[in-house]
Amino acid sequence: MPLEPYQVLNSEGRLVGPLPGDLSEERLLKWYRTMWETRFFSARIVALQRQGRATTWIPSLGQEAASVGLATTLHKQDWLTASPREIGGYFLKGIPPAAITYFTRGYTPPAELFGDDFHCLPLTIVIGTQVPHSVGLAMAAKLRGSGEIVVGSCGDGATSEGDFSEALNFAGVFKAPVVLVVVNNGWAISVPRARQSAVQQIAERGQGFGVPARIVDGNDILAMYSVMQEATDRARNGGGPTLIEALTYRLSAHSTADDPTRYCPPEELALWQTRDPLNRFRQFLLDQSLLDTASDAALQTEAREYITAQVELAQAHPVPSPAALFDNVYAQLTLRLERQRRELM
Repeated sequence: MPLEPYQVLNSEGRLVGPLPGDLSEERLLKWYRTMWETRFFSARIVALQRQGRATTWIPSLGQEAASVGLATTLHKQDWLTASPREIGGYFLKGIPPAAITYFTRGYTPPAELFGDDFHCLPLTIVIGTQVPHSVGLAMAAKLRGSGEIVVGSCGDGATSEGDFSEALNFAGVFKAPVVLVVVNNGWAISVPRARQSAVQQIAERGQGFGVPARIVDGNDILAMYSVMQEATDRARNGGGPTLIEALTYRLSAHSTADDPTRYCPPEELALWQTRDPLNRFRQFLLDQSLLDTASDAALQTEAREYITAQVELAQAHPVPSPAALFDNVYAQLTLRLERQRRELM
């Protein structure tokens, strides 16, 4: 029988579970703002792609709580590896939206747009490859005794890749300090979750590799925080890995090259629109008197203006020279590459 996902807030934003006691007003509002930044950023990049000013983009509409929530318990020295749909976690970790905007132009973001080193691997486009990277980073941290932990995230479709099972096996065997989060949004492009695996819930996969697993409502950021706190504490204290399945739903296309109206049941989409993670968290903040209508509008305006400024900064940044294709590969170019570089220039 399927397990019920862990919940703190229901779809209406009302408390149905224990409220974590260590959360300040500042922290809660930071999460809320980052969720809005995530939504505004994704919509802006989709618009730029339609204008021919950005490459194919993977929207995150409806997944902001899972996206931001998976990074809520990470420290600066901890690592985060994810796909573009988890940009909220990257923003919370400190990555400037300008750096990711520059990436969507088709170029490697320069150091001046990044600023500090926030211990985030580049957004992964190839399905599932970040999962073994996550475990590898965690095993390296364990061998060094550096105390870092790693959160690695992927979608439900990535669990059908061999990389996922291999990484889960290594994590279980070597007790790697890693938390693997599967953001289950119901679809692997146009393939529904039910056709990805014979198990009813992805979290069941953990048992086969000796890895503890949890299922959480991925549209509830307070539930995400609670489950991530438990898992990251286990990793920090030598308890090894955890597999988390965050249940959410993709409210838009898989990417700007996709048409979800061809396969997504409209009644299913309508149901999940009532579970919008931002509406849910807003209602909680209103009920707790941490937000009112005016402060909510001001926060959203500030978040939108910040994203606009960051996008414009990246759009105005100079493009690299074509010769940059040959940089950062070898300390000294081979004769063939040197010849190719001259031909290109």
